[in-house]
Amino acid sequence: MPGAPELLIILAIVFLVFGASRLPHLARSLGKAKSEFHEGMKEGATEKPEQPQEEPTAEAAAEADKTSDGAQS
Repeated sequence: MPGAPELLIILAIVFLVFGASRLPHLARSLGKAKSEFHEGMKEGATEKPEQPQEEPTAEAAAEADKTSDGAQS
C-alpha cells in the first residue's frame, strides 16, 4: 500500500494528465465501474456453476448412428 507521499505524487500526475475539469467525471466513472464489478461478483457467486458439456467425438457419433440404425431395422 503506498504511503501519503506516494499518493500525493500519483494524484498530482493524474491532475496534470487529465486536468481539473475531467477529474469529477473520471472519479464518477471509476465509482460506477467498481459498483458494477461488485454486483457482478455477487451475482456470479449466487449462480450455480454449470457443468461443461463434452462434445461427442466423431467415433462416438458413428457408434450412435450404427446402434440407432440397427434398432430401426
